[in-house]
Amino acid sequence: MFIFDAHLDLAMNAMEWNRDLTLPVSQIRAMEKGMRDKPDRGKNTVSLPEMRKGNIGLCVATQIARFTEKSNPLPGWNSQQQAWAQTQGQLAWYKTMEKMGEMVQITNSEELIGHLQLWETTTEEHKPIGYILSLEGADSIIDMEYLEKSYQLGLRAIGPAHYGPGVYAHGTDSEGGIGTKGRTLLKKIEELNLILDATHLCDTSFWETMDVYNGPVWASHNNCRTFVDHNRQFSDEQLNELIQRKAVIGTALDAWMMVPNWIRGKSTPEEKGVTLEIMANNIDHICQLAGNSEHVGIGTDLDGAFGKEQCPTDLETIADLQKVPHLLSQRGYTEEDIKNITHLNFIKFLKRIWK
Repeated sequence: MFIFDAHLDLAMNAMEWNRDLTLPVSQIRAMEKGMRDKPDRGKNTVSLPEMRKGNIGLCVATQIARFTEKSNPLPGWNSQQQAWAQTQGQLAWYKTMEKMGEMVQITNSEELIGHLQLWETTTEEHKPIGYILSLEGADSIIDMEYLEKSYQLGLRAIGPAHYGPGVYAHGTDSEGGIGTKGRTLLKKIEELNLILDATHLCDTSFWETMDVYNGPVWASHNNCRTFVDHNRQFSDEQLNELIQRKAVIGTALDAWMMVPNWIRGKSTPEEKGVTLEIMANNIDHICQLAGNSEHVGIGTDLDGAFGKEQCPTDLETIADLQKVPHLLSQRGYTEEDIKNITHLNFIKFLKRIWK
């Protein structure tokens, strides 16, 4: 089954974790043996060869760089200008992967259709991974001229906030609205026909955004608050709002978003029973809310600053996403439903807004 993953921090892994993603996962793990600078060293799950092995031929790939005020305890850059420069370094990595034939940027319907045909008709093993460029957290957008420039460079989706208070909105584990700057950003996003990624918006910022924004919206990597009662997840009310707006919600595989009472650094996926069945639970819940299979997909967030220590026990690498279709089939989902969930919902979304 072809798979579309709506959220992968590939450039962050390459540039900040210093991982050569052209290598097999096993080789990257071996290179990191004995390293202790990050909790997920030697436990990564994502590389370009593993994506090909799992038939994950298309993804949303991020740029990410947070700006933090002096009063903000979260890690980040000390100025928006530094954050912008960091995202441009990440973009340079994607462009280098393109030049190597490892990846290809998808910015419009024609490119999307051509890429899908390539993956459907070519038997060659080393096909380029298609990526739609997204900015996770808009702090690096110094002003709207920078957003226009980003669009020209291929940016097609943007999330106003990440963790904590941001320049344009409040994100996970913070509380507040979008303010004047946020409204200006949303107006420009709508003007450029960028996709607004609602992921990470706190409740107040989410609802203020919905009040003023009329453009295309999705949630690239979100689970359901009904299972894990935390502001990082979306409530049924929020999910229904997104469904009404023809959004697609990508379900994620970070363990703390999958089971309640996860304690970072102490809990383990084994003791908490974290498996891919929980992803299926979240998929099924969104389908039940929608009354169909047309508004949910996969947005794993794998290797988003976590690895095997904080993901499902039955997933060794991202290639194991191929287990998901079988789990859904066991629940009575039809082949059409499963195709919707694994790739078609996001692809139809893109075709619709890029027409």
